[in-house]
Amino acid sequence: MGKKLKELARLVTGEVIGKEEIVINGVGGADNAQSNQITFAQNEKFLKEAEQRAAAVIINQKLSQLEINIPVIVVDNPRLAFAKIAKEFISCPYYNSQISKQAVISPQADVGTNVSIHPGVVIAEGAKVADDVVLAPGVYVGTNVRIEAGSILHPNVVVEHDCQLGERVEVHPGTVIGAEGYGFETSEEGHVKVPQFGDVIVEDDVEIGANVTIDRAATGSTVIGRGTKMDNLIHIAHNVEIGPECLIIAQVGVAGSAKVEERVTLAGQTGVAGHLTIEDNVTVATNSVVTNDISAGSFVSGYPAHDHRAERRIKASRKKLPQMRSKMRKLEKEVAQLKEKLSKEEGI
Repeated sequence: MGKKLKELARLVTGEVIGKEEIVINGVGGADNAQSNQITFAQNEKFLKEAEQRAAAVIINQKLSQLEINIPVIVVDNPRLAFAKIAKEFISCPYYNSQISKQAVISPQADVGTNVSIHPGVVIAEGAKVADDVVLAPGVYVGTNVRIEAGSILHPNVVVEHDCQLGERVEVHPGTVIGAEGYGFETSEEGHVKVPQFGDVIVEDDVEIGANVTIDRAATGSTVIGRGTKMDNLIHIAHNVEIGPECLIIAQVGVAGSAKVEERVTLAGQTGVAGHLTIEDNVTVATNSVVTNDISAGSFVSGYPAHDHRAERRIKASRKKLPQMRSKMRKLEKEVAQLKEKLSKEEGI
């Protein structure tokens, strides 16, 4: 169903310049939007592309000073506004408010109203699935699991026994929440398994990407804090605590009992050693390895991770090493020649 441009502008507290009554039927990129869709542009290049294709474009104040031949919505942050508008046109494909006859639901499970439960879903004894939850094909919900209202689990997600998901949590395909943590004690008998009988708590408004593994705690809880957003292919080990509003990018690994506090960003392929603390508002650059505690507000990189500016200086110096090595060899040769000359002169 289409929406008038002025309605979309109100949604993002924007100003319309041009025909505010036109009807928008969807969203697209600046380079592929259709003639009935809205897009966004943050520079003149993308604005020119949008003008050739889209019905309207979301722009910032600076671009609004240009001559533009299609209607616009002017906002402070075009990308953010586009994200909010896109939600008006894109809905969860698994939402149907039906319970499939091909789902297996324990009589001892508690299933709320207006849920969407697809074929192949298994809900075990004692599990609670609250109102408006969506369980896509192949989802497994273990014994005594709690999934709160409005959460969406995409195909083949596994939530093992006793784990908890808060409200409006979204989990993408293939993710496993609550598998056993990796715990063994080596003895003369071999590697003796240490039971992992804790749980996982995923708080409200968390989004977890595809093929993520979050292990249950040995005792207590592994915690993913409110509003944290996780990319694909991430591993969170047992007893890790991730604070609220963190950003964790693809292929990050966080070892057991590490504590990541509020609003921390772990960039792609970052490794975090166990039993340490990364304090609030830290950014860890890509391909870094954190081996010690990191203080609040730091921007770190490298292996081991340390001040990013210092790491950049090290990398800049490293590029000069071959040249420096050649100079050093030349200096060593000259020093040897001077020593030989001095030795001969002293012998006269």
